[in-house]
Amino acid sequence: MKDGSKVRWTGQSQARIVKVPPGPLVRVEGEPVSIRCDVTQYDGPREQEFDWIMSKEDKRRINIISTMESDFTDAALRSRVASGDITIKRLQDNVVELRVKAVTAQDSGTYWCRTPSTDSVTSGNYEAQVILTVIPKSLKVSPQAPPPVVPEGSDLVLACNVTRDLTHSTYLSVSWSVKKAASPEELLTFGPGEGVTVGVGVAQRFLDGGVRFLPGRNGVFQLVISRAMASDSGVYGCTGTEWTSENRKWVQIVQSVTEMGRVTVTPTDQSLTVKTSSPSSSSLLLYPGDTLTLTCSVAADTLDALALEVGWLADGRELIRMERGGVVSSNSSKGAGLSLERTGAGEYRLKLREVSGADGGRYACRTRAFVKQGGAWLQTADKTSDAVTVKVSEIKPNLTLTLKAALAPTTTDDPAELDCNVSAIAHLPAQSRLAVKWEHAPGDANNPATAHTVASLDAHGNLIPGPVYAERLKGGAVALSRVQPNAFKLRFLQMQDVDSGEYVCTVSSWSVSSQGDATQTSEYKSPPLPVRWVRKNPVVNVAAKTVREASVGGATFEMSCKAFPENLDDPGFSVEIQWQDGLGGDNKTIMTLNPDNVMQHGPGTEPNRRDALVLTKSGAAEFRFRLAGVQLSDKGYYWCKVTAFKKQKPGQTWTKVVSSESNKVRIDFQENGLSFSINLHSNSSSVFPMETATMECSLTLSGSSPQTGSVAYEVRWYFSRLRGGGAPVLVGSMSRFGVVSKALRNSSSDVSVERKDADSFLLSIHGTQSSDSGEYQCFVTPWYVSAATGAWTEAGELTSSRLFLTVRFAVWDSLKLPLLYGAAASLVVGLLSVLLGLLFARCCRNGGRSGGRNGGVPILFPDKD
Repeated sequence: MKDGSKVRWTGQSQARIVKVPPGPLVRVEGEPVSIRCDVTQYDGPREQEFDWIMSKEDKRRINIISTMESDFTDAALRSRVASGDITIKRLQDNVVELRVKAVTAQDSGTYWCRTPSTDSVTSGNYEAQVILTVIPKSLKVSPQAPPPVVPEGSDLVLACNVTRDLTHSTYLSVSWSVKKAASPEELLTFGPGEGVTVGVGVAQRFLDGGVRFLPGRNGVFQLVISRAMASDSGVYGCTGTEWTSENRKWVQIVQSVTEMGRVTVTPTDQSLTVKTSSPSSSSLLLYPGDTLTLTCSVAADTLDALALEVGWLADGRELIRMERGGVVSSNSSKGAGLSLERTGAGEYRLKLREVSGADGGRYACRTRAFVKQGGAWLQTADKTSDAVTVKVSEIKPNLTLTLKAALAPTTTDDPAELDCNVSAIAHLPAQSRLAVKWEHAPGDANNPATAHTVASLDAHGNLIPGPVYAERLKGGAVALSRVQPNAFKLRFLQMQDVDSGEYVCTVSSWSVSSQGDATQTSEYKSPPLPVRWVRKNPVVNVAAKTVREASVGGATFEMSCKAFPENLDDPGFSVEIQWQDGLGGDNKTIMTLNPDNVMQHGPGTEPNRRDALVLTKSGAAEFRFRLAGVQLSDKGYYWCKVTAFKKQKPGQTWTKVVSSESNKVRIDFQENGLSFSINLHSNSSSVFPMETATMECSLTLSGSSPQTGSVAYEVRWYFSRLRGGGAPVLVGSMSRFGVVSKALRNSSSDVSVERKDADSFLLSIHGTQSSDSGEYQCFVTPWYVSAATGAWTEAGELTSSRLFLTVRFAVWDSLKLPLLYGAAASLVVGLLSVLLGLLFARCCRNGGRSGGRNGGVPILFPDKD
């Protein structure tokens, strides 16, 4: 610090250290030089002062420059210091750098860095020295000018001569770069040492061998770019650098950058030419059966370096192609009649044998050029030659058609076969093909309808069905075939009424081109052939009858429908159950059953009634309809609508033939409702205490038979202590949903209410007491589903007769246990008394005898008498 304050720069017991580079330093004349000096482990101000001094062979020291004294510099160097050629730069408080802009040979010598002492105790070193050797500038870079224009795919060689005078141990490196835009791109650097550094842009090409370094003799180095591409165009430069090794590190001491010149890589597309020609022996006007020969000539500046892919186009569509490796692939149906071969360098020949009229068109040769970069092929050009026109002169073929019925139908459902034969064929080329189209005009001779296509076979043999017959053709009921090259057949497995009419076959000749395209050359139509028969119209009659009559609401109604077909073989039937409220009313469909026995409910069916409806097939042509639990809303007329169907072939879809309706069957009844009666009884009207008393409340109903689950009851049990009077008390109840409720009781006995069966209910009193004696009565409210409305309806309340229950008091049963216990206790006490008396008597007798013998007072007992 310049304020004079004293600080300890490092820890105590350490000595000052002044350091400069280890050296010796080798620099080139005219190049800048920087020598660093730093001091550590010192006392005193943080900012230290430095002096630079040099000495030569005569050991005389020359002051160069100082950070503290402005007049420190020697007179011989003052001009250079004043001009700024020699400067001292403080980098930190304890670090400075001596800088020389252009070093000279006279600057060689030993350089001393000295620091004045600021320590309280002199310790360590206060100066350090390094040797600087200045050598002459002998680096020379002499590149060879590259060719200004290089064809794409050829090799680009960049040669550069880098030398220097070997006066000291220095090393060289050579670098190549290319400038394509604003900044140059590094390609490759060799040295210093033996290492090679590759730029990012060419790293992969270097690994693949596309960029190579070749060291030569006498300082000549070469960079070879194999198979140059258009993207390699630019201004190339060569850089030579001289290095020295200091402290195991490379230090650049001089460098020379030289521009080699601009290189333009010409794209293959600019030099590639493709031409199509025909040999003199061949003419571009051909006749059917001739051979077409065309030659494709390919030329380029670097043809040997290119891999070619050649293809022939006909009217823009590729016929055949030869890959880079020589593999030929064809897209034509000509097979061996079409070939492509390589006859020489850049020469490719196309041959098309036995041409037809369809082979005429514009032919061109398309060529793609590729260059291999590393392991991949890169396309560099794609060119197509001018097209040449090939004409094939043809004479229109002449055909004669004969249409006849090989198998004529006599009635509906009979099979039929129609033959269309082609004869008197003239001027039909060998490669031509025939196609056929069958047409049908329904109706009779006096009133024909518009003809429509049955089906056709095209020139390739593909079946094209007409819209009317598509389904029958798909199922095989109608078949179209080519029995011979000039004979066609149309088959019907079963003729339908709609098949009656006139038939026409149309035969056309087609010429197939080398690429598989077919061109029509002629067309001939046969005279119409009438195919008709005497029709027998199919008829179906339907009869309906009542199997089970519904006379009351809730009953089951059952109806049978039977179909009687005529002029129908193996028909299938569908049935619809129709309903009408009254004569002249609207019709509703209740249920349907299709020929595959799939049942569906109609729009006239209420969703909650569907479980009561049944429709089944009971015979080959008979059906049964059942309606359970009829209601007033079901009254009306019922009948069947039966539709007959046929299948042309097993597995095909059904075809509707005829429909008919049956006679009508009526449902009519009166709703009288239900009547109920009630009875209360018990197996025993007298019980003892703690026993169980059971009473049964039974109901009987009369009227129309209800369906299961259509009747329910609410049951309540009442009790009165007085016979024939007194207010009854509710004992328990059961709702019509089966929910049981019991009233609060003061007695220790318990009651239960249960349902025995659909019309019987039980009341049980468990552990009876005397307080349970009295009259019991059952009250029931019936609920039933009304046949007229289908809703739950409450009937009038029913009251049973009274049943008196007596709980008897058993005197003997209540006293027998206490008497038995008392008698047993008395007997036990008596026996104990007798036993004790005997014991005492014996003890007294024995005591008297003993007293006489011992001189005691005798005890006298009276005699028995």
